[in-house]
Amino acid sequence: MANAANDPQATDTNSQTAVVIAGLKERFGERCSTSMALREQHGHTTTWLKNQPPDSVVFAETTEEVAEVVRLCAAHKVPVIPFGTGSSLEGHVNAPLGGVSLDLSRMNRIMEVNPDDLDCRVEAGVTRKQLNSYIRDTGLFFPIDPGADASIGGMAATRASGTNAVRYGTMKDAVLGLTVVTADGTIIRTGGRAKKSSAGYDLTRLYVGSEGTLGVITELTLRLHGQPEAVSGGVCPFPDVNSACNAVITTIQMGMPVARIELLDSVQVRACNTYSKLELAETPTLFLEFHGSEAGVREQSEMFSAIAEENGGGPFQWATVAEERSKLWAARHDAYWAGKTLNPDAQIMVTDVCVPISRLAECVTRTAEDIRAEGFLAPIVGHVGDGNFHVQILVDLSDAEAVRKTEAFVERLALRAIDMGGTCTGEHGVGQGKQKYLRREHGDALDVMRAIKQALDPDNIMNPGKILPQS
Repeated sequence: MANAANDPQATDTNSQTAVVIAGLKERFGERCSTSMALREQHGHTTTWLKNQPPDSVVFAETTEEVAEVVRLCAAHKVPVIPFGTGSSLEGHVNAPLGGVSLDLSRMNRIMEVNPDDLDCRVEAGVTRKQLNSYIRDTGLFFPIDPGADASIGGMAATRASGTNAVRYGTMKDAVLGLTVVTADGTIIRTGGRAKKSSAGYDLTRLYVGSEGTLGVITELTLRLHGQPEAVSGGVCPFPDVNSACNAVITTIQMGMPVARIELLDSVQVRACNTYSKLELAETPTLFLEFHGSEAGVREQSEMFSAIAEENGGGPFQWATVAEERSKLWAARHDAYWAGKTLNPDAQIMVTDVCVPISRLAECVTRTAEDIRAEGFLAPIVGHVGDGNFHVQILVDLSDAEAVRKTEAFVERLALRAIDMGGTCTGEHGVGQGKQKYLRREHGDALDVMRAIKQALDPDNIMNPGKILPQS
């Protein structure tokens, strides 16, 4: 709760919060907790930002229960912070003003699957792995893969993407419709099962990427895809990141329908070799995957081999056996944890940017030079097929000067990407960590965002302190 010492407003806020918690405990019993351990678990998780726990945690099980919680909080102007699995990276689930963490993990029902129409409807707490396991026998799959086994609701809230985005798009392309609880507790439905519509404002796209600041997503209608007939892939080493990025640029500009194309720099490859028991050459490496017919994936692999050779890379080592591919992609998804092995005593400060594909090689190369100049231990890894890459800086958070230098580096990277026509975050989202770059990136459009927030959440109870920087 807010500090009430000599502050009448804080005292009033605390009393309102106490009223809300009492009401939630009466209504939800043991599903409303004020345990400090649980509250801290529902503050930040994998972010380097300071933990700011909520005042209580409520486990909702239906959309109607979510609406009840929001209506009670709205009546007393108490913040609501939606929570999925806690895998976000920019402080999205912190509670800087206290309030109620609304945990949707028990809302994990797959409500409807329509194989003939390639769509499904799920509750927000369903995870991507759970969904794909459920629909596997239908011949369909959900392609958005951010690495972590995130909740579908959280993935929509942060407009997630991941390794398959270069071919299948991001969450904004995958979501057909939503059920949302608004800031006053009203339940609304946006979009639908039709693959396109020109009826009214596109509220679905408004809520996708809103990070819980405009309402709570409780159900989603999703676009599915057919499982490919054949899958091939593998790894291809390069002498430097510039050569690897130029190979990516050529591949995309030629229109090759590559399903995944991921960059790991030499530091990240070394970490993955140790953590995932691989034996890759410790040099910048591309991980690739092709989907299609048997003839199609063979042709794509051969075309990429030629592109790699032209850029000084190779040989491209195929991994056609499913177990081999799974091991490679498991290693890629474990890159965060692999990075920690490079210095177990350090904390990872992870950031991401995205630039137009034509500027990718320049941005990655300049970033690598910046890392070397600062003497950082900072692996680079990225979904480079769409110009998106990540830097994981290992830093001692007890060393104030090291933290200052790291934050300065993150700012240089964000501004570098924006100045190249890109964005300060390709998929992690804004949360608390990237707020200060939004004016530079969006200009006066930021004021339109503020107007939308004010119109839909006039009391600022929906995940306050996220996305929009303080005036």
